[in-house]
Formats: sequence, C-alpha cells, structure tokens
Amino acid sequence: MFTHTASKRSLRLAGVLTAACATAALAAPTASAASAHYPAHHQNYSWSPRPTGVQEQFRGLAAVNARVAWVSGEQGSVLRTTDGGHSWTDVSPAVAKADGLALRDIEAWDSRHAEALSIGEGGDSRIFRTDDGGQTWQQVFTNTDPAAFYDCMAFSSRGIGLAMSDPVDGYFRIARTTDGGKSWKVLPTQGMPPAFANEFGFAASGTCLVSAQDTRGARPGEFWFATGGQSPRVFHTTNAGTSWTAETTPVRAGDAAGIYSIAFKHHGTGVAVGGDYTAPTDGTDAAATQHGTSPWKASRTALGGYRSGVAYVPGRGNVVIAVGPTGSDVSRDGGRTWTTFDGTDYDGIHCATDGACWASGPDGAVAKLMTPRHTHGQE
Repeated sequence: MFTHTASKRSLRLAGVLTAACATAALAAPTASAASAHYPAHHQNYSWSPRPTGVQEQFRGLAAVNARVAWVSGEQGSVLRTTDGGHSWTDVSPAVAKADGLALRDIEAWDSRHAEALSIGEGGDSRIFRTDDGGQTWQQVFTNTDPAAFYDCMAFSSRGIGLAMSDPVDGYFRIARTTDGGKSWKVLPTQGMPPAFANEFGFAASGTCLVSAQDTRGARPGEFWFATGGQSPRVFHTTNAGTSWTAETTPVRAGDAAGIYSIAFKHHGTGVAVGGDYTAPTDGTDAAATQHGTSPWKASRTALGGYRSGVAYVPGRGNVVIAVGPTGSDVSRDGGRTWTTFDGTDYDGIHCATDGACWASGPDGAVAKLMTPRHTHGQE
C-alpha cells in the first residue's frame, strides 16, 4: 500500500529548499541584481518586485489580471492586491491561520471570489471559499480519509473544479465540484489508471493539476495532473475526472524527483518542469514538452536548476517562463530550449489572460514579469 512519506516531504518542502538554496538567495537579494550576470539579450525579461511586507512563504498564487492577484502562504495567510501589487490586504481565513495550515494553492476569478487549498494528511487537507474578497470564508471541503493528502486543485471555465490527492489504496484520488466550488464530492476510482509504487504528486506551487480554462479551444472538462517518483507521468481527462489516461515522460525520476508543474497552451501542446528538489542547481532532465499527438520529449537544453512553476505568457506566442529556488528561465520555443534570465528565488508563477504574469515565493516575495516592449503590471 502507498505510504505518504513523499507527501510528508512535500509538506516540509519550504524548509528543505530554503536551507539548500541559502547561498543562492544571499547572492541574489533583488530581481535586478539577480539578473545582472545573465546575457544581455535575455535581460529584456525581468522581475519587478511587489513587496508584501510579510515574511511568510507564498506558494499559492492566483493572477486575475495586471491589477488583481491573490497569494496564499505556509502559515494560513491569504493576501490580495487590487492595485498591481503596490499595496496588499490581509484577507486570511481565520481557521487556516489558527490551525497553521499550509495553503499551497489558491484559485481566483476576480477580486471577490477565490478558493484556497490547504495540504496535509487527513483533516489538514481542506478547501476554503470566499465570495466577498476575503472578509468571510466558508470551509467547503474537509478530507475525511486519514490516508489521503491533497496536493493541488484547478477550475475550468464553467465552474468545474478538481482537487488531486496522492494515491489511496493504489489510485490517485480526485474530488470534484460542479457548482463553482460551493460543494465537493470525492469521485470513484474506476476510471483512474493504477498508480505506480512510490508515485505521488508535489504540493510545490499549486500547479501539479491544471485545467484547459486559459487554453485555446478550451474544453470545460479537460484537466491534466503530473506526478513524481519512479516514473513521472502526466494524467489527462476530458470528462472532468470521470476517466483518465496517463503518459510517461522523460523527466528525471527519484524519491524527490519528477514533475512539479505543468502548463498547456492548448490541447496537446504543453510543457512540464521539475527535477529533484534535493539537487536545486541541477536542471538536467528537468523539463519536457508535448506537441500534438507526439509523446512527451525531453527539452533540448537544461533548465538552470530544479523548477517548481511554469506558465505560458499570453500574447507572446511560444514564450514560457519557469521559476524555482535558484532562478527563472525563459523559453521562446514552447519549452524545447531554455535560458536562465534571473537568479531570484520564486516558487510559483501564474499568468492572467491579459498577459500579466506574477511570481511568488519565500520571505513574502511577489513580483511581476517585465517583458520586451511590455507594460503589463506597470501603472
């Protein structure tokens, strides 16, 4: 039977990465300083910090547009900005703060409506919902199975949402909402391929599960989730979790290795990033791409290190950005090749449909992506 050793490691991930990357963090205290030693032709991509004034690590991130974003943290905090990150409001769920829950994922539709997922074994895995900008929260889901450990969630454009747990009795577990997150139900596993021994998800940035919400030709029931362990895979559903297929990938395998984040531009065109978080500076075999009906293929060049978040930049063709504890990489060809452009520590990245991309990470770090001839995020 599957054990949650890997999931327990994911719960401690923030401390592991902070210790492993202390030298890199000290060497790169600001985005501008971090990018100074990279090739000039890549410095047209940079991060513009949006300080939050707190020291909590923010792995959960929801970019609504250039002005509105939400972040969620390791001690139960939720912050929201409505002015492009120039000021932040603490709108934390009181229960999450009191219980010290790790809110590793947050999804938001606008400045008022959001849902946040806490991770952990048993009852620590919960989902909170707000419809009034965080003034009040409702706990809409509580995991009742002590063997389950929820890692991430995602919503489709029609209010269908899924949350993914590490395997229980040999199968990944999925909870689903069909009413925009007001209520959740755990699905049966008849349509789920069996999990491999020591296969699991990573609760690193809330992007181990994604939907087709922001993709071209979006299908309301289309989702993907990614795994780590002995043979990292990408699972795919087109009917909102009723049945799934799974494909192996060339991303590095191991007890602490695999795919940490996935993103899709449209059906059949996606990118996966990860690596081994115990080897944060090693980006070999840490990225793969899928194009059309072809199998997943390894990227032709290595990432700058282990990466925990990835996103396509809307309106920029095949430009993809990946982030992690040792820096950020840009790909202009959909993930086939990569170049590091910054050395700042970020855990997650999320891009809004208006083209604004946000990143979040340790010590309250939040930033917005500045791109060539780009004004998104600059007020």
